[in-house]
Amino acid sequence: MTQKILVVEDELDIIKLVRAYLEKAGYAVVTATAGQEALSVFRHERPNLVILDLNLPGMDGLDVCRALRRQSDVPIIMLTARLDETDRLIGLEMGADDYIVKPFSPREVVARTRAVLRRAEGEPVKPDVIAAGEISLDMPRRQASKVGRPLDLTTMEFDLLAVLVAHPGQVFTRMQLLEQVQETAYAGYERTIDAHIKNLRAKLEDDPHNPRFIETVRGVGYRFIQE
Repeated sequence: MTQKILVVEDELDIIKLVRAYLEKAGYAVVTATAGQEALSVFRHERPNLVILDLNLPGMDGLDVCRALRRQSDVPIIMLTARLDETDRLIGLEMGADDYIVKPFSPREVVARTRAVLRRAEGEPVKPDVIAAGEISLDMPRRQASKVGRPLDLTTMEFDLLAVLVAHPGQVFTRMQLLEQVQETAYAGYERTIDAHIKNLRAKLEDDPHNPRFIETVRGVGYRFIQE
């Protein structure tokens, strides 16, 4: 299920920028530009995480944070232009999970969002072996095999294959694959995934021009097909 992020910010340009990056990373985004509106949107949308600007008109971000904490333990990341460390400490003491100081990189917002959500959900127990059909990956040893025959994969190829094999049938965008294997993804670099997939197919497929394991979903990205 797609995770939903509430962005509370009164500067529309910042909302537009953050929203674009979060949606490209695979999140659904809802927004609010004022404190009371944020609380109303939160009640109706029930987001998985809130990105909250401290400098809001009327009801400021600290008041919104306090109100949210009275009704929910939703993860909160504060956005602040305030240089005073006291403001940030107050926010954290109220229950905010992290903060980002303006000006910021939108890629940092995506990375912090992923990290906070991961902490909130708890680190999943990762299996030692991931297998789908003919493909098997020994995760501790970082060894991949096809019907028992070892595959000589690079680090990136192994990590990409692990993501795809662990979620057979799920379509991943290039940016999502980059984020899975690199923690943060950089716009403009997602096409490097195509080169890695091409090399991976050369080692994995009987006929790389007619792949039966890694399928290209035109205009979107890739998915692993479990026969």
